[in-house]
Amino acid sequence: MSNKPKLHIPTPEEDAAIQRGIDADPDTFVPSDAQFAQMKRRGGRPKLEHPKIAMTVRYDADIIERFRTTGEGWQTRMNNALREWLDTHSPA
Repeated sequence: MSNKPKLHIPTPEEDAAIQRGIDADPDTFVPSDAQFAQMKRRGGRPKLEHPKIAMTVRYDADIIERFRTTGEGWQTRMNNALREWLDTHSPA
């Protein structure tokens, strides 16, 4: 037996009643195709000045485990540890 909620698809009569309610609402705004084309897409996070780069890298298991045991935010702490090392060492 499934616990999923059942999807209710409105009958054509219910759908028409819903549309009549939308059409009668004075706050409803349906843009024309030209107005829609002029709209700017918004949303998402703002662009970062220095975005992070996703990559695949291999570390020894004990190194990863030591950072993971510090709890949430371990990847940021690992990034900060690498940055701190670079401040005092040459990567070459």
